[in-house]
Formats: sequence, C-alpha cells, structure tokens
Amino acid sequence: MPKFLVQRWHGMHIVWALLLIFALTVALAWYQWLLGLLGLVLGGIVGVYGVLAERAFRKDLNDYVLTLSYRIKSVGNDVIGQLPFGIIVFNEDKEVQWHNGFVSTVVGKPSIVGEPVEDHFPAVLQPPKDKETGIETTINGRVYELIPRMQERFIYVRDITDRWTLRKRYDEEKLALGIVMMDNLEEVAQGMDEQQRALMLSKVTGEINEWAQKYGLFLRRLTSDRYMVITNQINLKHLEQSRFELLDDVREITIDQKLPMTLSIGFASGAENVIELGQLVQGSLDIALGRGGDQAVVKVGQRQSFYGGKSNAVEKRTRVRARVISHALRDLIKESDHIVIMGHKNPDMDSMGAAIGVAKAAQLYGKEAYIVLEGVNPSIQRMMDMLKEDERLTRRFIPPEAAFGLVGKRTLAVVVDTHRATMVAEPRLLQGTDRIVIVDHHRRSEEFIEDAVLVYMEPYASSTCELVTELLQYIHERISLDVREATSLLAGITVDTKSFTLRTGSRTFEAASFLRRNGADSALIQRMLKEDLDEYIRKAEIIRHAETFMDSIAIAVSESGKEMPQLLIAQAADTLLNMTGIKASFVVGLRPDGLVGISARSLGQINVQIVMERLGGGGHLTNAAAQLTGTVTEAAEKLKKVLKDLEGEEGLSE
Repeated sequence: MPKFLVQRWHGMHIVWALLLIFALTVALAWYQWLLGLLGLVLGGIVGVYGVLAERAFRKDLNDYVLTLSYRIKSVGNDVIGQLPFGIIVFNEDKEVQWHNGFVSTVVGKPSIVGEPVEDHFPAVLQPPKDKETGIETTINGRVYELIPRMQERFIYVRDITDRWTLRKRYDEEKLALGIVMMDNLEEVAQGMDEQQRALMLSKVTGEINEWAQKYGLFLRRLTSDRYMVITNQINLKHLEQSRFELLDDVREITIDQKLPMTLSIGFASGAENVIELGQLVQGSLDIALGRGGDQAVVKVGQRQSFYGGKSNAVEKRTRVRARVISHALRDLIKESDHIVIMGHKNPDMDSMGAAIGVAKAAQLYGKEAYIVLEGVNPSIQRMMDMLKEDERLTRRFIPPEAAFGLVGKRTLAVVVDTHRATMVAEPRLLQGTDRIVIVDHHRRSEEFIEDAVLVYMEPYASSTCELVTELLQYIHERISLDVREATSLLAGITVDTKSFTLRTGSRTFEAASFLRRNGADSALIQRMLKEDLDEYIRKAEIIRHAETFMDSIAIAVSESGKEMPQLLIAQAADTLLNMTGIKASFVVGLRPDGLVGISARSLGQINVQIVMERLGGGGHLTNAAAQLTGTVTEAAEKLKKVLKDLEGEEGLSE
C-alpha cells in the first residue's frame, strides 16, 4: 500500500482528541470566556479538518482499490489465457461453461463452451490411476494429461508429449539380455557321425544367425549349444510380437531327423542393475527348460510371458542326475531331526504314492517321516483303504495341525507332485524351515517355492512316482519295498500314464519293472481303479452335453448348478479324448467347493497347459486343469475366447 495512505492518521483517536479539546475549552471558558470561545473556534476548525481529511482518505483509497482491481483483473485474464496448461470448467451436466485459450489450441476450435466435455476429451470418463498423475490421452497426434476435479467441476489439461516421448525412448532403450540354448543337442546327435553332426549344427546355427540379423540382435556363442543375446526392449517387443518364430523354424529344418532339434530361450529386461538382469535371464531359461523346452520365457519387470511349447517333451534324463539327487537327498535325511512330506491339495494317487516312497527312503536311515494329509477324497479312497490294512503305514499320515509341532530349523520338508507354494497341503509349514526339497514332474510355472535346497523337477517323467522310484534305487544299497508301498508307487505311474498309454518313456517301464520285482500287485491296482456304476452314469451324462469346437476340440459343460467332484470332471475329459477326430477335450463343471473346475486333455498336438495358464491354472502339455469363480456358462465362454485368441496368435495345433 502507498506511503501517503500508511502515514495518514485517522480513526477513533481523532474523535477522542476532539472530545478532549471540547472538555478543556469548557473548563477554560469557566474562568475566561474569551479564551474559551477562542479554543472552541480552534477545536471546531480541527474537527472540520479531521472530517475533510477522512473523506479525502476514503476517496483516495477507493480510487486506488478500483484501479488495483482493474489491473489485477486484466492481468489475471491475460495470465490465465496465456497459461501453458488448460483449464476447463463444466456444469452438473458435464457441459463446458468456460475454458482458457490453451484448450482452444488443443481441440483446434476457438470455443467449445456449451458442448459436452466427453465429445472432445472422451478419456475423462475413465477413472484416473492416480489423483496427481491423471489420465493420459492422445489428441491430434500429441499426448495430454487430464487431471479431473469432479467435485469442483473443472479439469486441468497438460501437454506431456515431450516427457512421454522421452520416457518411451528410455523404456525402449533399456538393456535386454537373452540366452538361446539347444536343449536336446546330445539326444539329436546320438548315432550321427561327425559330418552329419556338423551339417546339422551348421543349419541350426545359420538359422539362429539369420534370426539375430533380422531383429538387430547382438549374438555371441558361449558354448557349443548356447548363445548369448544382447538387445533392447523395443527389439524384445518385436520378438514377442513374432511369437519367437525361431522355435518353429529350427524345428522345421530338422524335422527329417529322428528327433527334431528344439530350442529353449530365456529373456529378461527391466532390472535395476546388470547383475540382477543376469540372474533374471538365467531364471527365465531355467523355467523354459523346466517346462519341457521348445519354448521362450520372457521376464520384463513383474510380467512373465510364455511362447511356444508346442512339441511334447523329449525324454533326456540321465541316471547320473538321479544318482546325484538321491545322494543329496540321503544326506539331507541323515542330517534332519524330522521329515515332513506334503503333496498338493486334493491329492491323487501319484501324489500319495510319491509321498509313501519318500517316507520309505527316510525309514531306510532310521528316520520317522510323516505325510501331511488333510482329508481323503474319492480319487485316493481305495488306496487309503488298502494302506489302512498296515498299521505301520497308517500312523505315518497326520493332519496339518499335528505337523506344526514337528517343524523346526532341522526339519526336512519334502514337497512332491507340485512346486507351487499355494498348492501344497499346508503352505505355512514351509515357512518354519529352510530345508525344503521339491520332487515334481510338472512343467515349471511362474509361481515357484523359493529357496529350496534341492530341486528335482523333470517334466519328461511320466509321474512323480517314477522319479521317486528311481531315487529309491540309488538312495540305499539294499532296498526292499513292502507290497503296499510298491503297489502305491506303481498305482501313481499307472494313473498318470493312463495305464501306460500316454507320456511313457523307456525309464517309465524300467521303474515299473523295478516295482513289479519288489512285489507291486497290478491286480490290486486294477481294483483300485474300478469305476462306480453311479459315477459312470454321471460321467456319461456330462459327455452327453459335449460339442465339437473348432473342428477337433471337444467341450462338455455340465448342467448349471449341478455339483460334481473334480475326479469326475477329469475322467470325463479322459473319455472324450478317445473320440474319433478329437485332438483335445475340455470339461467344465461346478465343484462341491463352489469353484468351476476345468479339466483339459490332449494327444500332444495341442498344448492344453498354455490354455489353462491363460485361465489361471496349469499342468502338462497333454494334461492340465484350472479353477475359476462364477458360473459354468461364464467359464465355458472364457475358455472358448482363450482358444480363439491362441488360434489367432500362433495356432493351437503343432
């Protein structure tokens, strides 16, 4: 405020001064009336001057405020009109009431007052991810950020094109590492002479080099069967869009071999440093190999994607690995105070047979092992009835509550027939010990039990019981199995191979032969696998609703609201696969726990594991399942959509 206003005296102190002068004048007039009259005149003059001065002050102040208000208004209008961001004010009907000049340049019109906001900024209808960052949208080739304030009824509009372009370029140029591995070189090269081997390697190497040049990848050979790839995220994105065509190209050029050459590819990007990136890319390759090879696994930040996996896994285990694993397991058993064995929830014969086999291994070294079993389901009812005949076997089974008292730092937890922490009978038991062993034959999924001290995962095996049987042959010099133990292991192999018709290799029959020599009763297994007449009729009712989808896929959806056990759903899928012209079967049914179960089966031409993974499940190339919430009709529609999407992306059949 100006000095001439600040330094001027005005207000109540003038009134009090005039009152004092009047009082003194009256007192003076009491003694000398002439002097009192003179004082009264002078006081009146002072009073008149004070009133006039106050009026002048108010007039000057009013003029100044009016001038200042005009200046502020004119400057404010000019500033708001020239702001480097837009402001839109709208009413209750979301119609524009006012906007500044920046908005006119955005929409390319002088004024949009009276028009709906959504006509020019449709993205504003989307809920913002963050109150501060707002919503990104593209208008006329430029990127804008909308920050709506719905309660106050206005929107900020900011041009973030430069920032967005810089961020996009930064993301695209981030380092991406990859490893390409010939995952069955030794198996393919068996029986070849040096010339044939060199010719085959030359063809495969040439194909890999052409692929690298096509997508601008830096390729370096690490070993005879492994390459390192260095690129950036934009090239990695192009590779994902191509669905890693190299997998199919290499398989096709070696299709005339007894076994076609397959590749496993692992890629990773988005890590904080190179060391972490190297660990991620190795982890991606391990997952690709753990899932059976002939596929690519890409890890970008928290996203993990799978490509390929069309061919069935080729058996390529060696007895050396089984012997090494068995010796390591033997040492862990000797050093442990307690052994707790867990299969997956709703265990099947493979899970139970493998658990009994591991318990036998512990018994050979004087350790008492306990199998965690929450309840008996129909798929293992007959096996459990057989085991109850032996008190020594029966007391090995304990509920999860009793197992908590056994878990400690020196407790060995053995997980069989699964590698997912959420799938085991009691996940909390794994948190009480650092000594965890995994024995599984499923293809490795994104979810995996971390920090396991020993992992024996072989997707080439027919069943977990086959793996455990091989371990038993090396874990002790003289091993003698009880009839029920051997029968349980053989039953697990029989169920998972559909009586030795699917996923069988030479090692499968060798394991079965060992179990038969140790007293496994195949007649008892057949009695355990017999079907109940009522269940057979219910299964036939499900199959009656089957329909053919995409020419070679059978999909059966049970009646809405009609509950059925998961075992019945799986058996119906197995039966549908026997129909002529059917390459894959899917059965959708409502389980007693309220979830919708989907069982998937195939003959190998269609990878049902990828289909089930899209629905949140998993499994094998020829045997997979998933559980969903909602109704059976909704689940069937989701299944059909996934099948159509996969067919459009890379084709379902090999």
